[in-house]
This record gives sequence, structure tokens and C-alpha cells, in this order.
Amino acid sequence: MNHPIRRRAFVAGLAAAPVTFSFAQDASRPIRIIVPFGPGGGSDPPARFFGARLAEALRQTVLVENKPGGISGSIGTLAVKAAPADGLSILVASMSPLVVNPIIVKDLAYDPLKDFKPITGLTKTTNAIVVPANSPHNDLASLVKASRANPNLNAGGSSALFQLGATWFASLAGFKFTYAPYKSVGQVLTDVGGGNLDWAFVDLGGALPLAKAGRVKVLGTTSDQRHRSLPDVPTVLESGWKDFVFHSWITFHVRAETPDDITKRLVDAMRPIVNSDAARDFARSVDADLFPLGPDALMRHHREELVRFQQVAQAAGIKPQ
Repeated sequence: MNHPIRRRAFVAGLAAAPVTFSFAQDASRPIRIIVPFGPGGGSDPPARFFGARLAEALRQTVLVENKPGGISGSIGTLAVKAAPADGLSILVASMSPLVVNPIIVKDLAYDPLKDFKPITGLTKTTNAIVVPANSPHNDLASLVKASRANPNLNAGGSSALFQLGATWFASLAGFKFTYAPYKSVGQVLTDVGGGNLDWAFVDLGGALPLAKAGRVKVLGTTSDQRHRSLPDVPTVLESGWKDFVFHSWITFHVRAETPDDITKRLVDAMRPIVNSDAARDFARSVDADLFPLGPDALMRHHREELVRFQQVAQAAGIKPQ
């Protein structure tokens, strides 16, 4: 479904910034930050926060454009691949287009490792397994026991990323379920809260307001440690399912062919931004953590994630389609 592209310009302020260079050959042109999902999604707030700071650092206009559509962000991702390799088009990348799509999509029209190169990590978030507030299950062991007895219990998710997470958990726990795909996490949580879904694998940030309002219960989180907002909720890992750590992360990438000097300028501009107190406060405000990896560390992490989730998909019997 097509959505109008929404733009928001961030113009440099008058105060001196720690980085004052600009792209001399394109100083009059704006930098476009492409979000391959609709406004209001998990990638949108980081794009706008870090886009504003990048505009201040470079003293250059930065536009945030939402380009939703395709399979898990593929249209926006391809838009950056098709743009000139001049550093003026930045992809807000995430797990879905860069890790999940290469695993589940046959003949994908881009190669996440060959077509793009990282600038910086931005944020990472925790996911969660939730059930209706009136569910008889108060922990993961109870949900798993019921699911083993009844493979017709249904679960929902709003993207291939969450389907992969749910399938991985079910594979480790030894049960099957009926999966219901949704277009948005809001719809998933509405149906969980209304009792139309037995459970769901969702972004924790989206689930927290409903959990605090008593409309859903969070049975487990997917980080390697308990979330600060839910200190009494155990992780899937500590509940007994070894190696189940599942973060969602958001990064800035550019085309792989972007010249090294332009890439370095972006990297140097972003480094103090992602390590700032303001960035840390922003991350906490959206129930995320900073993910301030530089290009080399981020590329290593990306490769490791691809290998890890390819193994997950194979174990769960997921094949590209």
C-alpha cells in the first residue's frame, strides 16, 4: 500500500557545533534520511532525533523521508541503493531489511553486505512475549505447556522480524502455533488486549503502555538482562531457553560505493552525537538503549547477526519464499 512521503527539515541552529564541515560539492543540497517504514514506527523517532543533530553538526539541511512498502522495508532500502553514492542519501537500517529479508526473501533485489556500508549504530530495543491481561498464563513455562498441548493457539506479529522471533522461540520450546500477520504493532496489541490472540511477539516499547494500563501481560523479554521498566519480568534466557537473545537495532547506512572521504565525514559527525548525554536521554525516552558502534564493529555485528539468524531459520524450518 502506498503512503504519502512525509518530510521534515532540520536546519542548523546558530550555536557553534563540534563539527563544522559540510559537503562542499553539494552544500546547497539537503541530506535525505530514508526511513523504509511509515511515520510512527520504531525507526521514525531515531531518524528524526539523530537527523536533527546531524543537521546541526554539518550546518546543512537534513530531510527525513518515510518510504514504506515492499517486504519489511524493501522499497525504502532500494531507494537508497538507487540513489547517487554521494553521501546525501542515508538509510535508516534495521534488522528487518538487513538481516531478516535476506533470510526469508528469495531473490532479494539487494545484498545488505555488498550494497550498503555502515556509518553508525543508533539504538537497540528489546522485544517481548505478551498475552492478554486475563490469560491464565503468568509465565513462559505455563504458555509453553499449553502450546504443546494445543498447537492451534494463535500468535501475532507485525513483521517478518517478529514472525522469526516467535518461530524461533516455539522451535526452542518444542511447540507449534498458528501465526497471524498484522500490518502494525498497534493492531497486534489491540487484538492481544481484546483476547483475540493467545500471545504475540512484539516490540517492548509498544507493549509497555498497555502493560502498565493492565491490558496485556508481559511474560518475558528478549534481552540478555531484565529491562529497567519491568524489573520483575524475567528474560526468555533466564526462563530456561538458552541463547535466546533477540534485539532490534537501528543504524545509519549509505551506499557501499560512497567515497571514503564522504563516509568519514559522516562517521566523524555522528560519533560525538551518538555518545552524547542527549542521545542517551533520547534512547531512554523511547525505552531503548544506545547502540554506538562504529563502521567496523557494526559490520562485524551485522555479519554475525546474519549467520546467527540463518541458523535460527534453518533450525525452525524457515525457507526463503
